[in-house]
Amino acid sequence: MRFLILVLFLGFGFLVNAQNISFNGVSYEIKKDRIFKDSVDITDNLSVEDKQGIRTSFNKKATQIKAAEDAQKRIEKAKKDQLKAEKRQKKAEKALKKRQKAQSKFDKSTKKHKKAIKKYEKLKGQGKLSPEDEEKWLEKIERYKQTSAKAKKKLA
Repeated sequence: MRFLILVLFLGFGFLVNAQNISFNGVSYEIKKDRIFKDSVDITDNLSVEDKQGIRTSFNKKATQIKAAEDAQKRIEKAKKDQLKAEKRQKKAEKALKKRQKAQSKFDKSTKKHKKAIKKYEKLKGQGKLSPEDEEKWLEKIERYKQTSAKAKKKLA
C-alpha cells in the first residue's frame, strides 16, 4: 500500500515537471494552452514553428512519462503475480509433504499390523499362547488395525 502511494506521488510529480520543456536550449513552461518563459506568457510572441516544436517536445515527454508509469504498473503486477505463484507453490509443497507423511504412517502401521498378525498366528500355531496372552495379542492387533485405518483415512 505504501509503495502504491509512493508511485502515485512520483507519477504526480512527473506530471507537474512534465510542464517544463527544454526546446532549442531554452526552458519553457506549459500551462494548459499557454507557453511561459521565466513566468512570462510568450505564447503570442512565438512563431508557429516554435509553438509546434515546443508542443511536440511536451507531447514526447508526456508519452515517455506515461510509458514509464505503465512499465512500473507492469512490474508491480508481475511482482504480485510472482508472490501469488510462490504462495501456491508453498501450499502445494506443504500438501505434498503432508501426503507423503500420511503415506509413510499408513505403510508403517500396515506393516506393524501384518507383522503382529503373523507373529500371533505363529505363536498360536505353536501353542505358546495362554488365554491371557491371546487376549493381549488380539487387543494389540486391534490397536494396529485401528491405527492403520486412521492412517488410511488421513491418506484419502
